[in-house]
Amino acid sequence: MSVTVAIIEDDAPNREIWAEWVNRSQEFECVKQFGSVEAALPVLPELQPRIVLSDINLPGLSGIEGVRKLKPLMPNTQFVMLTVYEDADHIFEALAAGATGYMLKDTKRSQLLEALKEVHAGGSPMSANIARKVVQSFQHHTAQAAAASGSAEGENLSPREREVLELLAQGLLYKEISEKLGVSLPTVNTYIRRIYEKLQVRSRAQAVARYTTRPK
Repeated sequence: MSVTVAIIEDDAPNREIWAEWVNRSQEFECVKQFGSVEAALPVLPELQPRIVLSDINLPGLSGIEGVRKLKPLMPNTQFVMLTVYEDADHIFEALAAGATGYMLKDTKRSQLLEALKEVHAGGSPMSANIARKVVQSFQHHTAQAAAASGSAEGENLSPREREVLELLAQGLLYKEISEKLGVSLPTVNTYIRRIYEKLQVRSRAQAVARYTTRPK
């Protein structure tokens, strides 16, 4: 059975392109398109798609406000933002609202489909430069706290887990990590699950930040 996807995007050509990309894949199906958050609000909680792709800059309610309103009604749905915004404020506001992934609109079809696979597998896909901004911001805000605590977090990671974490910090998708290390995608998922458990985090950004800001 295909993984269901809904799209919220006010630009009709972009919306149609994304829907076409999704429907051309064998794993995903675009079940509904919306031009605004207001149009999506009464429908999506009933539809319960597995993934929602949403722009941020929308007429009326923003995509971030949409996630904030919809996520409590759709806890099993993963929200991925597709946007032109690269600044830290928008990124963190979206993640705080409940978004799982953050991709730029110039993302290619292959990258978008890999991001959908990653988020469906439990990951948090981000464009490479977005991931770097997230890591840099976390480093800035948590370095002093990490140094003050004297924590040795990350020392219990295996060499392979550290290698996976370093690749996550570079913004690589799970499939790209799999290919680079010569291991299967389920193996990568296992490594990442162990990393999250050992570092007591819930996302790529938190894992990378917690590890890279540990006392040397």
